[in-house]
Amino acid sequence: MDTSLPTFGLSAALQVEIERQVQQALAEDIGSGDLTAQLIPPTQTASATIIVREPAVICGIPWANACFRLTAPSCKIDWLVTEGQEVNTDQALCNITGKARELLTTERCSLNFLQTLSATATQTRLYAKAIADTRAQVMDTRKTIPGMRLAQKYAVLIGGGANQRIGLYDGILIKENHIAAAGGIREVLNAASAIDADVSIQIEVESLDQLQTAIGAGAKLILLDNFTLDNLRAAVKLNRGQAILEASGGITLENIRDIALTGVERISVGSLTKNIHAIDLSMRFS
Repeated sequence: MDTSLPTFGLSAALQVEIERQVQQALAEDIGSGDLTAQLIPPTQTASATIIVREPAVICGIPWANACFRLTAPSCKIDWLVTEGQEVNTDQALCNITGKARELLTTERCSLNFLQTLSATATQTRLYAKAIADTRAQVMDTRKTIPGMRLAQKYAVLIGGGANQRIGLYDGILIKENHIAAAGGIREVLNAASAIDADVSIQIEVESLDQLQTAIGAGAKLILLDNFTLDNLRAAVKLNRGQAILEASGGITLENIRDIALTGVERISVGSLTKNIHAIDLSMRFS
């Protein structure tokens, strides 16, 4: 299966995921039928607007469109913004017209996708802007909402970040437990190189001594776990461009710029997908 995620397009794998995620969300919410919507006459039509209540980077329009396509075929959506656009408080995102029952049944699921993916995109944009004039790049992790990994990684791209491996199957990240179980840094790197897979191999180190060992063992992608700023600078100097260095652990908006200025090429931030604040959205009938 193609798991690549284009910057602003939709890969075949992601299109399949959108259908799966939306169908699952609709089934979870609607079940055997929307009882509350039955209060509305079946032929009654309505117009509504989705409004954002705080500054955000909008992401998730394909998911919202799929919600309405599957559950509200009578509804027409006129989007007033584009995917990845920065919006302001109380800005209208789209206008929707159609049967009132269908519109009301679809409301929550469409907003859930928009608020969650816009949250990841908004968070990512803040981090990316903070280091925009440095050599470093903001990277995501596997710390995603279960069942939403491709969606959240897409949102990271929309926000201006970059994706790491999708899962355990398309990249090797050697952490401290792998090193301990394999018998050491050299041993685990040799074992990784012996695997017949055309994937990236990254190893995590926790000290300058481990970094020196990893470089000597031929590591080309090294994760510097919870290094201080001084140790990050020392790591860059020690490395002399031999491997790509990535900082990880304790990254915040307050310190990411200082970390980027140490000279590392990559900075992974788990909070892009893990500690997100859902964007405040509402749908209002005209």
